Amino acid sequence: MLRVFVSTWNVGGIAPEEDLNIDDLLETCNETCDIYILGYYQKCFRFQEIVPLKASNVLGSENNDISMKWNSIIREALNKKSYKGGKDQSDGENLQNNSLNEKENSAKFCEAQHDVQCIISKQMVGIFISVWTRRDLYPFIRHPSVSCVGCGIMGCLGNKGSVSVRFQLHETSFCFVCSHLASGGREGDEKYRNSNVTEIFSRTSFPRGPLFDLPRTILDHDHVILLGDLNYRISLPEETTRFLVEKGDWDSLLENDQLKMELMSGNTMRGWHEGTIKFAPTYKYCPNSDIYYGCFYQGKKGEKRRAPAWCDRIVWHGEGLKQVQYTRTESKLSDHRPVKALFTAEVTVLPKLMKNLQSLFLSERFDQIKTPFEVSTTDDFVRTKRSSFRL
Repeated sequence: MLRVFVSTWNVGGIAPEEDLNIDDLLETCNETCDIYILGYYQKCFRFQEIVPLKASNVLGSENNDISMKWNSIIREALNKKSYKGGKDQSDGENLQNNSLNEKENSAKFCEAQHDVQCIISKQMVGIFISVWTRRDLYPFIRHPSVSCVGCGIMGCLGNKGSVSVRFQLHETSFCFVCSHLASGGREGDEKYRNSNVTEIFSRTSFPRGPLFDLPRTILDHDHVILLGDLNYRISLPEETTRFLVEKGDWDSLLENDQLKMELMSGNTMRGWHEGTIKFAPTYKYCPNSDIYYGCFYQGKKGEKRRAPAWCDRIVWHGEGLKQVQYTRTESKLSDHRPVKALFTAEVTVLPKLMKNLQSLFLSERFDQIKTPFEVSTTDDFVRTKRSSFRL
């Protein structure tokens, strides 16, 4: 199985500091993943709102300084070996000395060694996506491509919409759609969000390649993951929503969650799936606190109270994807909490490559191959009729 890590975070109008620590979000002290997808939105570049929303930015230009800063933060977090207590231990001598006390320090020492590089990253106004992979996997990735769709003001500007990234890994196609949909908590506003989704699906287009055999649309791909500040709300009176949030009654709230209802109806998002939500609503929090906006902190006079909601979501489409984790983290950088998910994904490999893979790719994770078409079932690999396997 491939391990695919996905996270989404609306960081509001706050530019990242160089020393911003995202280790908890990326779980860098746990087992390394094969692919990392990070979507950010900044109000104005929302890591789904990343740049100030002024005319020159809304038209779709990139703020290279901010996107480079995010990529630098991600690169540093993914490519270091550290103590869980936060002290970086990149010096070889220190690591050797510490290894003598490995058993004593096992609760603190991060064993996962990371070596990842960026496949592709792209910013459209406040929407930013960055995709990373293990360095030994990189040579097998082909046809990376980006497609941007603006759904904002006048139905075309980039303050709302999506940035989609696709690539092919061996014979399996992946597509990641980083989205920021229409906001609004009034009755009927969900129709605008559904309309945004329909537009994104219909207008996103990728090159077919020289042999015209590559997927063109989002849903043509084998594995598709949609992430972002999707802005879906809870269709209950605000007082009822706040009461149920206070009780921690997620089931009653989710029965009235607009995205859950849309997934069940299958009108706009037929065939899409979302894991079980067992965490508190991710929006909207008072600045630098764990208190929902409108409870005690009222904000500026006349400003909307905004009832709590699960605005930040990760959903998927396609066979061979399995979600094994779905949760949030507790960074107080913005009025949203980050959400992350972990997937396992099947990948199909041509039979003639299977022998070469034993020596060139993930050799430590292979058991001895008995025949050119058989993979030992003692590990995570599974034989299929298409001579494919799961990494």
